[in-house]
Amino acid sequence: MSDRGILSSLRYLFADFIGEDDDTPPFLPEGLPEPVMAVASDAIHLLINYQGTSYAELYVHRLRRFVGKQGVDEVMLTEIARLMAVRMTYEDPIRIAQLKLAELDGRPGAPAGSVDVRKFRLEELIGALPAVIAEYLLDALEWAGWLHKRVSIRFSTASRFGIRRLKIEAGLRRWRLLSVRYAKERVWVERWLHMIDRSLTKQPQAAPAIVQTATMIEGYGDVYRQGLADWNAIIDGLVKPTFDGVLALTDLAGAVTEARAAALPDPQQAALKRKIAEIRARLPAGSNAA
Repeated sequence: MSDRGILSSLRYLFADFIGEDDDTPPFLPEGLPEPVMAVASDAIHLLINYQGTSYAELYVHRLRRFVGKQGVDEVMLTEIARLMAVRMTYEDPIRIAQLKLAELDGRPGAPAGSVDVRKFRLEELIGALPAVIAEYLLDALEWAGWLHKRVSIRFSTASRFGIRRLKIEAGLRRWRLLSVRYAKERVWVERWLHMIDRSLTKQPQAAPAIVQTATMIEGYGDVYRQGLADWNAIIDGLVKPTFDGVLALTDLAGAVTEARAAALPDPQQAALKRKIAEIRARLPAGSNAA
């Protein structure tokens, strides 16, 4: 992650935290192609609802880096705008509470109260808290051997108590940008954008495939952790070494697609690791020195 990315994230984080956020939506980036405007506009409103205006401004700042950039056409920019919004609205317990409360919109015919039960690891629940608190709790859980313990959490609109609890959970939104989980997501988004940037310079034809790797990461729990681990394996095993000149992969897009097809819901990543090794082994001698 670049220093510029870190400083930008921190700037918008503290604007939200100390209360300098206002209700004025940020302007779309200048020069944004018309087909991308609708996607970016929807993303801004989504991010304001998810976290706040300054968070939407961070999205605009990130998107602006690719507006008018050589090699980025309207299709690619649309996908960057769409997928970045998806990742910036990652699914944590706070978000689930927000979405559950949204079911109570007061409209005639609105669904009756209901209960959703989600399973999380304790580390995920604690990870949604501010890091200054969470780090001590995570250390304690690790010491006790409970870090990966699964617990079931009820998200209920079926009672006043359930709704009140949802409001408390959704209210933690204010602290989300100080959480352990957000720190990890911030690093991931910036690295994804950095890899797109490097692809546009080193191997432009692979850039669309790099953009689409964002779809590997979704949800929460085991699905989220597996997707993140697989993404890192492909980036570290194929993409970054190619950009660094360690691998002579002339068809990086094809290699990424091939590796993604081998990714299975396996915590050991056996099939994916074999496929990455196989792709590297096919390269000419002397081009696989990593």
